[in-house]
Formats: sequence, C-alpha cells, structure tokens
Amino acid sequence: MSNNIIALLPDHVANQIAAGEVVQRPSSVVKELLENAIDAKATQIKLIVKDAGKSLIQVIDNGNGMSPFDSRMCFERHATSKITKADDLWALTTKGFRGEALASIAAVAQVELKSKQENDIVGQHIVIEGSKFISQSECQAATGTTFIIKNLFFNITARRNFLKNDQIEQKHIIDEFERVALPHCDIHFILISNGNEILNLPAGNLMQRIKQLYGNYMLKDLVPVAEDTSFLKIGGYVSLPGAAVKTRKEQFIFINNRFIKNPFLNHAVYEAYKELISYQSHPKFFLFLELDPKHLDINIHPTKTEIKFTDERSVYMLLLSVIKRALGKANVAPSLDFETSITSSLVTTDRVYAQPKVSYNPDYNPFKNSGSSFAGMDSELQKVNKQNWETLFTGFKQTFERENTTSDNAQHAIEVLKKEAVNHSVFQLNYKYIITSFDKNVVIIDQQRAHERAIYELYLRTIPENKISSQQLLFPEQIELSANDFNLIKELKSEFNLLGFDIEEFGKNSIVINGAPADMQDMNVVETLEGILETFKLNTIDAKIEKHDNLCRAIAKNTCIKYGKILDEKEMRLIVSQILYCQNPLYTPGGKPVMMEVELNEIEKFFKR
Repeated sequence: MSNNIIALLPDHVANQIAAGEVVQRPSSVVKELLENAIDAKATQIKLIVKDAGKSLIQVIDNGNGMSPFDSRMCFERHATSKITKADDLWALTTKGFRGEALASIAAVAQVELKSKQENDIVGQHIVIEGSKFISQSECQAATGTTFIIKNLFFNITARRNFLKNDQIEQKHIIDEFERVALPHCDIHFILISNGNEILNLPAGNLMQRIKQLYGNYMLKDLVPVAEDTSFLKIGGYVSLPGAAVKTRKEQFIFINNRFIKNPFLNHAVYEAYKELISYQSHPKFFLFLELDPKHLDINIHPTKTEIKFTDERSVYMLLLSVIKRALGKANVAPSLDFETSITSSLVTTDRVYAQPKVSYNPDYNPFKNSGSSFAGMDSELQKVNKQNWETLFTGFKQTFERENTTSDNAQHAIEVLKKEAVNHSVFQLNYKYIITSFDKNVVIIDQQRAHERAIYELYLRTIPENKISSQQLLFPEQIELSANDFNLIKELKSEFNLLGFDIEEFGKNSIVINGAPADMQDMNVVETLEGILETFKLNTIDAKIEKHDNLCRAIAKNTCIKYGKILDEKEMRLIVSQILYCQNPLYTPGGKPVMMEVELNEIEKFFKR
C-alpha cells in the first residue's frame, strides 16, 4: 500500500500563496499596475482609488494596449513579454519581467481588464474573480489599457483584517505613486481618491516634478548632483545641511529609474553629510543612478526594491565623492581640487632631502630610578586602591535606595516648593537651568523641559467647550504641502482648531493659516506648523499615541522656550509656578527628567572631605 503524501497544489491556491509575496496591501497593487503602464509606453496614467484601495483601484493608461490573446494570457503565472531566456535577466530595461503580478492580483481580487491596440477596431473586456476566469468579450475602448481591481482580499478575510485604517493605507498608496512618478517626469500622472483629485503632475523636468510633489519650499533647499563616468552616471539633487529634518522623508535612490532600498548606498549619503548635520537629523535627497544592467541583479526579491551590484564598493565611493563635491560647491563642506597636485607647492628641485633622525636615551626608565618623583608611588596607589575598591559600588546602592523613595520625596519637595519657592531667589545657570531652593535643599529645573511639560498639560486638558483662543494673523500665511502632509492636516483640522489654530484648505495641497494660539504671536507660524507636523509623524513612528495626545506633544515640543534663551526673574518664577502645578511635573511627555534635587546633607558631606 502506497503512503504518498506529496501532491501538487491547485492553481488558485498556488496563486494565493504567490500573492502573499507580491500583494501585501493596496499600494502593492498600485505599484505593479503603474509599472505595467510605464512598460506599455504610456504618456498619461490616471490612478483612481476608493476607500484607500480596499474597494477600488483603477489604473487607466494610453499605452500600447494588448491583443485579444495577450489580454487573456497576461493573467497566467509566469507569462511575460519582457524576457525569453535566462540571460535576459542581465539586460533588463523594463519594470516588470516575472509575469507574477497580474496572476497574483487576480487571485485575491475581482478584476476587470479593458484593453485595445491602436489598429484594432474594438477592445477586449475580461472579468476574473479569485483566479477564476469569468468571461472575455469585445467592447468599446480607447487605445491603451484599463485595470479595475475591486474588493481586494475579498476571498482572504484574515488578510483583509490585517490592513490598517484608510489614512495609513492611503499614505502607502501616495508613497508608491511618488516613487513611480518621480523618475518618469515625461509622463503625465493623475491621482484621484474618493472623487477628489490629490495629485495632477503634468509632464516636465525633474525639478518641476519635485516642486509638484513637495511644494516650492523644497527648491531653495536643494543643490544639484551630477557625474558621468564610463561605469556609472549619477544625477539628481541633495539638500543643504541646514534643511535636515528629524524624520527620514524625501529620501529617494533610483537605479535605472527603479526605486530601490539599499542601506549601503544610504550610508554613503550620510557619510557625505558627516559633521555637517546634527545627530538624528536626516538629509533629503533625490538621486538617480544609471549603469549597465549587467552590473546589477534586481531579481532577488518579488517587489524588486532590493538590488545587488557586481562592484558595490565602487558605486559607494563614487556616490560619496559626488555628493561631497556638490556640497563643497555650495560652500557648506570642504572640497578638494583633484586636478591640482597637493604637493607641487612644497617640492623644489634644488633642495636635498634627508631622512629625519630621533635622539633618545636607551637607558632611561622612570620606574627604575629611586630618586624619581614617581618612586614608591605605584605601590602606594595600589595599596589605596585595594583598600577602597568596594566604595565604587556605594553610589549604586544609594541610587537604588533613592529610586525606591523618589516618588515620596519628590512629592514632598513639590508640596514644599509650592508654598516656599516664590519666596526664594531664582537665577539662571548657563542659559539652560533655573536654580532655586526649598527646605535648605537646592532644586535645578531644566527650563525647556519644564516649559514643554506645562504647555503639554495645558493643551491636553483642552475640551471643545473651552478651546484655546486664537489670535488672528495680520497677514494670513499660505503653505504648500506634500500630498501626505496635506492629508494629515485635513485629518487633524478639527484638533488644530480646538487648540487655537485657524486653518483653511486653499486649493490642492495648500492651506492658509488665518490664526494661531496667542502664545505663538512672536513665532514664525509657518516654521512652527511644519515642525509640529514633523514631530507628530515622528511620534507616530516611535510609539502608538492617541491622536489628540500626540498633537499636544508635538505643539509643546515646538513652542516651548529653548535652551539659550535669557530669562528674567519674573519669567523664571512663572515657569517654576507652572511646572509645580502640573499633574506630572517630574518628566516631559517623552519621559525625560525635568528637575533634580540636591540635598543639603550631600553638600555638607562633600565639604567635610
């Protein structure tokens, strides 16, 4: 009797498994369909999504279209027109080549295809649901191809339940759309979501495309990068060091117009900015590398975003040197003139060079001479160290004991400070700390962190019935935003209004600030709002924080007084008073300590030595 247990999987099951690698979320479908449209030589591509792609993803292009046979064949696994033999993998100039994308999409969605070639009288209409072929018929259609993807993951409920909310999925779609639109400036791209036009990008050059996607403000921050060698061609833009931000945004590296993720090349970029930007700051860059396909392998991951080079080190060094030279031309980094000999001005023909000589006493030994001032010191030091080495751990024990009683002591200190601090003198140390005293002890307060905590709790307690008052601006400020930031502003608009901002939408991806909280009247409102958005997004990455709480943290972080600000006595007393009446005065919203106490007995113990 046979015990065979291995069997071939049915095609629809195999397709669903393959779809798990290619189609991870709606943005994966968007990427594959947009790349197919580019490969079809389209000059205009329109993307329409509904419910962040969960209900509908539609891509319309005016490319070459497909014949009746190809329209049906394109949904078969590993059916492709891009390669015919294995050697073609080393000469790829197209986006797709495996023939997996459409078969995988059709396995997990309800798909319709309408396609027509220029010389055909009628087009083809194909319907497939969950890999099951439903129908193929003739239809009226314009030259090109239209893909309609409905109810993604309709037959895999568990997979659909793992999708995030519409805002997050929409962000991923916009990210993929930008990654495809950036390198193909000669194509007109349109993105429509839930009936609203999000992006309309007419054909143009790279700088125009960057401006269309990220606003005019980006132009002043960028410097061009250009190099053309027999091995590698590099072009694009990098940001000035002063434009570095706290989040990794607007960072793009393309190889032969294909977006890639490569930590090694990213390291080359950051190495070029070494000592030019602060810790945890990130430059913006739009870099385009072109090299012969035989020098790279893009067939190592289904999404084709990972890549290998035959000579990765050469690519690294070229990229590093080109960016350094670009920054040097912008007078923000030292730049070497490789065409001039460094030593030419130092070398003369009439001078005789001799090898330098070093004189020394071979018998000298400072530890051997009893008359030396070091004599006996080594043994004495060893004796003292052996006697006192255990005292190294005394501080650890004291620290542990103090941590167990911190909350009680701190609460006592705060209560005493509330009663007595206003009667004690205050002064500023190093334009960073506020020093005061209570109950014979000294309290050191971090002025920036204390003010941040006070602002945070003020905004956090805000309710619709008692919202923060808004100060109308004499001249309203208009800001152009990226599509993702504009969507974020729209989502947070009610929260911003509650916290004192008067913001209105002003056309596509633009807003107008009519008013801001009265406390911000001396600040640059545009820069402050941009900083608030950056901090909000950074908090979202680092931790899962409720929306209102996150926005309050971001506002507090960007509007509190900063280190280096000179405070008069009245301002210092006000900050001390504000922080003492906070619900949690000991820590910032991010968990950093706000104040410390130095006890009198510790001071006296020190001076008794």
